[in-house]
Amino acid sequence: MPRIVNPLDEMLFKEVLKEQQRIRVYIERARYGKLKTIIEGIDEKEFDLEDIAKKLKAKLACGGTVKKGRIELQGDHRERVKKLLGDLGFSEDLIEVE
Repeated sequence: MPRIVNPLDEMLFKEVLKEQQRIRVYIERARYGKLKTIIEGIDEKEFDLEDIAKKLKAKLACGGTVKKGRIELQGDHRERVKKLLGDLGFSEDLIEVE
């Protein structure tokens, strides 16, 4: 028998999950010496990485993609990403910027 889920309970569960995500933000060198910002540690089963990437790309005015369960943004946006993820509800205390 399917369990009936209260939408409010599910929303609260998502908020608690967001606050517990350990996120790592760092840069990698891409082809031709270009930099890309990598965001990993967001649970792709619970959160829509494509949607988060879309919001970040719009705020940062850059390109990017989702690959292998992580978000890749063109350019070095480490410091701004931490604040933007905080604005989306993730705990800034658990976001490690390298």
